[in-house]
Amino acid sequence: MFEIKENLLTVKSQIANAAIESGREPVDVNLVAVTKTLREEKIRLAVLAGHTIFGENRVQESEGKWPTLRDEFARLQLHLIGPLQSNKVRRAVQLFDVIETIDRPKIAHAIAREIENFGWPLKCFIQVNTGEETQKAGVLPENLDRFVALCRDELTLPIVGLMCIPPHDEEPGLHFGLLAEMARRNDLVELSMGMSRDFETAIQFGATYVRIGTAVFGERESFNGLDE
Repeated sequence: MFEIKENLLTVKSQIANAAIESGREPVDVNLVAVTKTLREEKIRLAVLAGHTIFGENRVQESEGKWPTLRDEFARLQLHLIGPLQSNKVRRAVQLFDVIETIDRPKIAHAIAREIENFGWPLKCFIQVNTGEETQKAGVLPENLDRFVALCRDELTLPIVGLMCIPPHDEEPGLHFGLLAEMARRNDLVELSMGMSRDFETAIQFGATYVRIGTAVFGERESFNGLDE
């Protein structure tokens, strides 16, 4: 527990310093501690250390860990930060507080139906494929404005911001700047961008959520038997 607590303090200090250097308030930047492949016991240590915002990549894996934790600890906030399959939308809406990876009309329509059916409070981000990479999910920048209009105006989804994952071999600031401009143009205030290698740059460009895992929890474990 001591190691994870110290790691959290270090990362949060780095986030605060980056915010101050950018002329921003540290409280305006939230750490999403990424817990994909981690077992419940290790996540519990971060919760006991006082952290409340976590990110998972897979619905099925999350169902095996988070219901018990959420029954035990109040005020936890769980983000889905991985691709969402249409056959798992209902389960995702019931489990997560924030879905960051809405990226196509089929998923948007399905989420809207489930929100109407269940009435769960939910925040949604649209994932943008800023690098236009064929292997990566996300709305292409040229289609973003139309997709925001579909989600927000036609489907009345609670869209609060945009999310991106820049290409590994390109300057991340170019992508963060593009995402920030698209958000401004569409009157969206939240930006989920930046991971362990580039979160300080993301904060300079206005990130309100940064997604960090290894710097908090160390190297990843395998999570057997829950592959989607």
